[in-house]
Amino acid sequence: WYFFVAYSIIHIKTEERPSEVFLYGGQWKYLTVLNLVLQAVFYGVSFLADALRLIKKLRCAKCIISSRDLLFSVLAFPLSTFVCISFWTLYSYNRELVYPKSLDRVIPFWLNHAMHTAVLPFALLEILALPHRYPSKRKGLFLLGFVAFLYISWVLWIYSVTGEWVYPLFALFSPPGLAAFFAGSLAVIISFYNFGEFLNRMIWGQSKFCL
Repeated sequence: WYFFVAYSIIHIKTEERPSEVFLYGGQWKYLTVLNLVLQAVFYGVSFLADALRLIKKLRCAKCIISSRDLLFSVLAFPLSTFVCISFWTLYSYNRELVYPKSLDRVIPFWLNHAMHTAVLPFALLEILALPHRYPSKRKGLFLLGFVAFLYISWVLWIYSVTGEWVYPLFALFSPPGLAAFFAGSLAVIISFYNFGEFLNRMIWGQSKFCL
């Protein structure tokens, strides 16, 4: 499903893309698209782990499962939750800040919800279906913060090259205000990381682990 959704958004015809939206960086400047690729990678790793367990390659499976759990706990769950909640919150307030109306001509209704809505229930189902080992709090938050730093750097680089913000919302802030917005967004993502860890512990316990 995620490979299909990522393929669908990446292969939007060039001539159909609104010029004011798909500038420098293409789709790769949007957190939504990067999250879709991340989810596709995560579920690909999950599929590989299941396949290795079926053919009794337990030593290899254990290594892949560790990678799967790290991807899910640190990135896949927090980012899916953040993308869904932040997008629809801002969309409800003023859609032009995050998803200009011109995109309706290009991105079908179902694809919009596949990118911004379905990601959260799928992440919740993953927690309900399978236990995941979380890294130490220090390691998990460091990795999450590092990825957030990379994305913010990418956003600022695009602005320095084009003079246009990835999301029109950013143009509303002064430099200190934008720094505060990024810090607040990071705090929200960290809260989603902690929420995922809490759900995993409540459902599966602290030490349960399946191979």
